[in-house]
This record gives sequence, C-alpha cells and structure tokens, in this order.
Amino acid sequence: MDDMEKQLPNARQYDFHRLKITKKHQLTNSVFELQFEVPDHLKEKYRFRAGQYVGLKYEHNGQLYINDFSMTSAPHEENISLGIKINSGNSSTRDLFHRYAVGDEMEVSEPKGRFTLVSKPHEFRTIIGFAGGIGITPLISHFKNILHTEPRTRLYLFYGNRKSDEIAFRNELDNLARKYGDRLHIFYFFSQEDTTDNLFQGRLNEQKLKLIINQILHLDDTDEESTIWDAVDEVLICGKGEMIKSLANACYNNGIPKKNIHFELFEEYNEDIYPQEQEFPLVENIEVEFRINHRTFSTTLENNRTKLLQQLLIKGFPVPYSCKSGICGSCECYLLEGEVELLENEYLTEKEEQSGKILACMSVALSNRIKLNFDMV
Repeated sequence: MDDMEKQLPNARQYDFHRLKITKKHQLTNSVFELQFEVPDHLKEKYRFRAGQYVGLKYEHNGQLYINDFSMTSAPHEENISLGIKINSGNSSTRDLFHRYAVGDEMEVSEPKGRFTLVSKPHEFRTIIGFAGGIGITPLISHFKNILHTEPRTRLYLFYGNRKSDEIAFRNELDNLARKYGDRLHIFYFFSQEDTTDNLFQGRLNEQKLKLIINQILHLDDTDEESTIWDAVDEVLICGKGEMIKSLANACYNNGIPKKNIHFELFEEYNEDIYPQEQEFPLVENIEVEFRINHRTFSTTLENNRTKLLQQLLIKGFPVPYSCKSGICGSCECYLLEGEVELLENEYLTEKEEQSGKILACMSVALSNRIKLNFDMV
C-alpha cells in the first residue's frame, strides 16, 4: 500500500505512536527510504507480518493527512523501513522528504493490511513476484522474510520500471540475489529503455507473462517432467491497477488458482480485477441506511447496476475507501439488514463473511432495503 493519500474523513482510524527516524536515504530521483526505531515498550504493538503497511500522519498544505506505505523491512529485522515515492512537485511526500530528518519523530500507525502469506518453513515451495515501480516495497519484505524463514522455498522476482536508474532498492535486491543465488532469481524489465534481450523490454502484462513462462520458467531442474511454472505455489503482485489486472488474469488463465494470486495496489483503482461472471436481477429504488463516524445517513439508490460504495461516493457521502477493487479493506462494514451479492474480494476471510461483514465496493444490492454499519469494524 503505497502513496495512497487520504484525508482523514475517508480514512479509518488506527492507533498511532510517535517513532524516531533513524535513517533517511534517497534511492532514486523520486524515491527515498525512511527507517523508524521501535522502542522496547512499543515492540509488541509493532509486530507485523511481511507484506503489511503503516500509516504516517502529518500536515500538508494546512490539512491533516494519513499516507499509507508498505514496509520493506522483514519481521526479524525489528525496525520499520518504508520506501516512499514523490509523485510530483506538489505531492505531500515531497514535503515529507524535505521537512523531516534523522532524529525527528513522526506519528506512525500500528501495522495493518492483509497482503500476507502463511509461512510454511518445512515445505518445498516456488513463489513468484511481480512488481511495478514503488510496488517493489512489500515484495522486498516478503522475499527477505521467506529467505530467512523458509530454507526450502525458491523465489523469482520480475520487477518493471521505466528505466534502469529508476530501480528503487536495487543495491538491496542485488545483495540478496548474491547471498541467496541458488534460491532467489531477479529479472529487471524496462518500458522506456533499450535492452540487449527484447524479453526484458516492455511492460509487465499478459503478453510478457507468456514469454516469461516460455523462456524463464520453463525447464525445472528439480523435476524433468514439469516446468517451473507448473510448480508455482503462490503469486505476489504489487503495482498499478492495470498491471495487477493484466497479470492476475494471465496467471489465472494459465492455471494458477485465484486463492493463490495475491495483490496489493499503490494507487486508487476503480475497476474489478477479475471479470464479473454473474448477472443480477434488477432492483430499483433501494433504501440505504448506514452509520459511520457515529452519524447515521440515509439515501435512495436508483437501482443496483452499480456497486454500493461507488453509488454512495457519487452522492457525496463520507464513506471510507482507497481502492474500490476489493483489495484494501477500507470500506469494510457490517450488513445489518437486507441482501447483497459480495463479488470476489482479496480481503475478507470466509469467517468474516459469515459474521456479516461485507466490502461495500464489491457489493451489489439484491433487496430494496439495505442497512450498513461502518463503525462496528
């Protein structure tokens, strides 16, 4: 979760603590690293799983913002390290870079997010990762953690950038590849730079995945009768929405079950990742009542041709969101009354769905009255 700027009305509230900056390092022209020290009395609150993120709270142009960033540190490193991109000259992250220095304190949220994997230290696994630009941050955390805790797992990373001088964390990645050369294989791709091998030129998308499968993930030294692609257990994808959509569908269409394809956005994205395969009966004049921030709102939706969150946002209600694609969980709420169809999501567990939780961004109304509570989450 990277550089997804949210003013407070659209963000869920989490517990924050003041942490001291112990490292600040510019990695590329537009990316820098911040590292925070976690004091002993807060260590329990900042225990995290690889792939999670934290929020930084600070002012920008006179307004209070929460900005979420994935951690690049692995749990065993016992610090909080972030990779932060400066998107433009007026970005709040530019202020963040110039305003704070080593020794300063910042308000940092406790870890959150579900872009995580179940650890399986005793199994032989093959895990592949696709990253675009600053989307490399949670994958670094995952890969360092897996290399440290799963001695039998092999990893393949496919990392796309526009040009070679824009590769964030290249030194750290190359050092990992040298240290774990038999288990970690890294391939860099460039969309705006010539390469000696055309395979590594262009964006990471469905077409590129076909070439990767055929030219990199083909022969498997551990099993002469199958390919490396056949052995893939988990896929991790982090980048822009279009990249995630293209690669997730390509992986699924090439035999990887959806439950083994995990993705994280670092920007707002308003489309479904997978095609909607269901048709729903038309429901009109839908009465919706919902509670958020201890206030109750009610409205009437014309019909159910658009999902709940999108319709509430169009009407100007302060409902929480980040991705609108069933990935981040910001719009998690309880369905207290009525019926909805919850489309595929990357966030809620089966147990949570059974308890009545839904994601408003992936819910289609199937009844004339819907009652939600965002405050119970």
